[in-house]
Amino acid sequence: MSPTDEQGYPETGQTRTRLPGGDPYGGAPRRTGRSSSRGLVTVVGVVVLLIAAIAFANRGDGSSSGDSPKKDQPKAAATGASGTRPVQTKTGTIPSGFAHTEQGAQSAAANYAVVLVSADILKPSWRSTIVKQVFAADQQPALTDKFNKAYDKQFLASLGLDQNGNASAGHTYVSRTAPLGTKLTSYSDSTATVEVWCTGVFGTAGDDSRNPVTSDWFTMTLQLRWENSDWKVASFSQKDGPAPVPGDDKASNADQMAKAVEEYGGFTYAR
Repeated sequence: MSPTDEQGYPETGQTRTRLPGGDPYGGAPRRTGRSSSRGLVTVVGVVVLLIAAIAFANRGDGSSSGDSPKKDQPKAAATGASGTRPVQTKTGTIPSGFAHTEQGAQSAAANYAVVLVSADILKPSWRSTIVKQVFAADQQPALTDKFNKAYDKQFLASLGLDQNGNASAGHTYVSRTAPLGTKLTSYSDSTATVEVWCTGVFGTAGDDSRNPVTSDWFTMTLQLRWENSDWKVASFSQKDGPAPVPGDDKASNADQMAKAVEEYGGFTYAR
């Protein structure tokens, strides 16, 4: 990904589904290699999602609500299986109906992190649906405009995608995120702040791809608000790492990566 600020969103940069240069979502989530040292390829890939989110996230939650998180913040604890089902419903393909509890907030954050860094956020036909389902109502109009500007035709072309967010013939665009753990840093009946540690694969699979699929490690911080009987995102930011020492795995070819994305489905994540 391109260099990002402490909140994970380049002011002029790119992001993971990341957006193109600058504030991704107002920030948008990022998609591929993040560090400038990984080269231009990383910059482009990472830009997509995060960029759209950046502009938005850097401004805070934008909420006028008088409710604020409790001063006594929860202690950090390793994420472990709770035995509680995260949700039993979905709105479209996005999990919904999270419990009004600390665990519910963490499950919501984990699932929303996956959605915000998905390939679908780059597609105009899906973007508005994602924004309406994931974000708080008062943030949706401004965020929709920021996303549309961040994921414009020029940015999509830099990723090898057409104006509809589709890869050219013989190529498959990959943006798949897997949360490894969550940390609740503040909680009240109306708001919650959750950090989600993630890894993922991002890029375009194809023999002549200029943006090959690479792995990435990042942490997303989501400010959530309890609204209409569910947790919604008021704002979010992203930063690199923590990342492990790279292994010596043999890289798969383009066909193997494309088939993996098509053949292996995703999960609904729980605390």
